[in-house]
Amino acid sequence: FKLTEPGKLLDKTRELVLETFSKSGEEIKDGMDISLCCLNSVTNELKWAGANNPLWLLEKTNLNGTEQTILTELKADKQPIGKYSEESPFKTHTLQLKKKDTIYIFTDGFPDQFGGPKGKKYKYKAFEQFLISICNEPLPIQKQKLEAEFNSWKGALEQVDDVCIIGIKI
Repeated sequence: FKLTEPGKLLDKTRELVLETFSKSGEEIKDGMDISLCCLNSVTNELKWAGANNPLWLLEKTNLNGTEQTILTELKADKQPIGKYSEESPFKTHTLQLKKKDTIYIFTDGFPDQFGGPKGKKYKYKAFEQFLISICNEPLPIQKQKLEAEFNSWKGALEQVDDVCIIGIKI
């Protein structure tokens, strides 16, 4: 379809999904959440759009001589890819990334996983804090630590959803 803008790609995907659903002859009320980005690796310009799934940007900053990590959330459009009563075009966000920035896009599978000592959800705040705690590590080490944290949290409980986390370090 010669589309490269993430918001327009999500719009087209929704159109195709709805078209496919309509061919079934049944009313299908299913959909999917997605976070989609396009990175220009020469200019470090990032274009991103999300259907219910956000993007997290972790930036290094120097406050009073101390390096700190700041997490900024780009909020997704609150609509799925699929049938939705308040459907609107997906918005494309543009960011200029800098060296040492890290972005994460992810499904809700990790924060929604049940586990821990009380069998509760991991939750987004804990997920955010864990990513901040490991963001200085090389990405392969982050992957190992995320897998270990997830498996430790889940314990013997069943995995409840897909888990996909994509990290890109500039």
